[in-house]
Amino acid sequence: MQIKRLSLREGSQAATGIVVVIDVFRAFSCEPLLYHYGARRLILEGDIDKCLAMRGDAVLVGECDEVPIPGFDLTNSPFVIMRHGRALFEGRTVIHRSTSGVTGALAALENSTEVLLASFLTARATAEYIKSRRPELISIVAMGILSQQRAPEDEYCGDYIESLLSGKPYDHLEALQAILAHETAQKFLRGDKVYLPREDPSICLQRDLFDFTLRAQRQGDLVEAIRIEWNG
Repeated sequence: MQIKRLSLREGSQAATGIVVVIDVFRAFSCEPLLYHYGARRLILEGDIDKCLAMRGDAVLVGECDEVPIPGFDLTNSPFVIMRHGRALFEGRTVIHRSTSGVTGALAALENSTEVLLASFLTARATAEYIKSRRPELISIVAMGILSQQRAPEDEYCGDYIESLLSGKPYDHLEALQAILAHETAQKFLRGDKVYLPREDPSICLQRDLFDFTLRAQRQGDLVEAIRIEWNG
């Protein structure tokens, strides 16, 4: 098994084989929570106008460059999703838009065998699913800050998944120290902006909370995040 490490928008566009797109803060920490709270379908869409046009009875969750989108129900926050819980999501379709994770996953679909959507919350299940597929090539793509600048949480999550696949050493305490000291976490912890809740990093940095992974998959004209159970 060859493991290729890539980053940012260019990485998502160049990735081949089974592609793991990582967005820890916060898209792919939100998506497993949406399924946990009973979402029936999860549609990935990068175009804001298309999201709004598809609304119907769906719940719109997302952001644009971290800022809440007018007309959407919720921003891209795990803590906000947890606060609403099943009362909002049970049995509903969710349309999800984010600047890094969702757009990166959509780009990665062009040249990949499969696209998996990962964070620390689903890392082990993602790695176990990959091993069951016995692929020749894995591309791990850390989406970073607005897909333009590397972010430690995504790079370290990539390290963790790589360690689960290959046995390469990984130190989560070292990862936490680097992540929490960086501006990508500090902008939440300072509480400067109401749409960046202080609670989000503590949720996003939990490892292996869920025994399923998510796969981006074309369904007609749409792309859905499909839940794949793994209890291995």
